[in-house]
Amino acid sequence: MVVLSDGWERGDPELLAARMRRLHRLAHRVIWADPIKARPGYAALAAGTAVALPSVDAFVEGHSLAALERPAAVVKGADDA
Repeated sequence: MVVLSDGWERGDPELLAARMRRLHRLAHRVIWADPIKARPGYAALAAGTAVALPSVDAFVEGHSLAALERPAAVVKGADDA
């Protein structure tokens, strides 16, 4: 499962955390591609990102088409990041 999100959750972060735990149990792997992760000085401080990361197998950049090759490689098993 690939999630493309900046993590800026507008609802209850605990609901997202529960949904992500369930998704992690059901999916083979969960890959989170964040379009703002490539920015200099980036830190996973957004509430959605912070609660989701414990249920994520790979946390990658998702700011460009080229960056989205990374989650594709993870899905194919070419990279265990």
